[in-house]
Amino acid sequence: MRLLDRYLLREMLVPLAYCLGGFTVFWIAFDLFDQLDRFQSNLMTTGDVVEYYAVRLPEFVVTALPLALLLGLLYALSRHARHQEITAIRAAGVSIWRLAVPYFGVAVVAGAVLFWLNEGFVPDATERAEQIKRRRLPRTETPDQDLARQVGFTNDRERRAWQIAEFNFRTAQMLNPKVIEFLPDGSQRWLDAERAGRVNGVWTFFNVRQYHVAAGANAVPTLLLQTNALARPDFDETPEAIRSELKINRRLRGRLAREAEVPLRELLDYLRFHPRPARQDRPWLYTMLHARLAMPWTCVIVVLVALPVGLATGRRNLFVGVAASIVIGFGYFVLGQLGVALGTGGHLPPWVAGWLANAVFGLGGVWWTARMR
Repeated sequence: MRLLDRYLLREMLVPLAYCLGGFTVFWIAFDLFDQLDRFQSNLMTTGDVVEYYAVRLPEFVVTALPLALLLGLLYALSRHARHQEITAIRAAGVSIWRLAVPYFGVAVVAGAVLFWLNEGFVPDATERAEQIKRRRLPRTETPDQDLARQVGFTNDRERRAWQIAEFNFRTAQMLNPKVIEFLPDGSQRWLDAERAGRVNGVWTFFNVRQYHVAAGANAVPTLLLQTNALARPDFDETPEAIRSELKINRRLRGRLAREAEVPLRELLDYLRFHPRPARQDRPWLYTMLHARLAMPWTCVIVVLVALPVGLATGRRNLFVGVAASIVIGFGYFVLGQLGVALGTGGHLPPWVAGWLANAVFGLGGVWWTARMR
């Protein structure tokens, strides 16, 4: 790594760390003051509070990291411009784009961290945090979050429909499952069981009756098989996929907030089992898919926007850069939310809606940087 790259990195990473650390401290302090009464009423210990904020921290970092990167980069560029260092660097034959290589490297790493946190920790953070809050309450006041009752699950790709009286997300145990298989000749095969579970990665049904129903409106089910246990390795629906189906279905039907976090893996699981989703569901599904794909590139967009803003404001006043970062961050957030709202409502193509904020700010940053002298 060139000496110049190391210098630019050091001058940018220090304010980035200060900004991210400062944001985190302020967030914890304000949230703690707001939640303190509830923590006490729920009999939470100091260890519970620490665990609560550890679980919620990734959710905050995903929001704060791009803004901290923007502030840190604007601060560093403003200092370089104010002390004429940018002029000296460019006089030595280094272009603005070459100067920005270490910044783009940090942005790519930060984007990877955002993707990792957003996919692996953020989606279940709110639910896990609520479980920690209720940990010390009497069990009668703590509902079992692992159980879902009267579950319906459809695998359009394999032409199977599941009906489950009770499903445990943690153990993958089912009570009174019924699986209907739609055969190519128009007939059906029904599988009724008392319970089912995963045994060595294979769905195994217990106290099973299997019926065949011929094609036709008034066909009578014919008993094919009755046994104590039946393994079905051809059933490729995993517990995670069933959970994804249930969560997304509740969001699509309005029983959960549409803006709730949906991991990319859950969207892909759903689309794998529903290659041709219902027309009314497509805008939401595909807009959220593109929005999740666009999110990790936020940090790269931050660099593209910060370059011209930081170099321009650095010749004026440092506080102008801070104000600019607030305006840029607010504008990016509003445009991103507007794009998602228009996309899920069917007013914009999903790929346009998901990438709208990145495209507008990214192309604007490239155009502005190219015009600088």
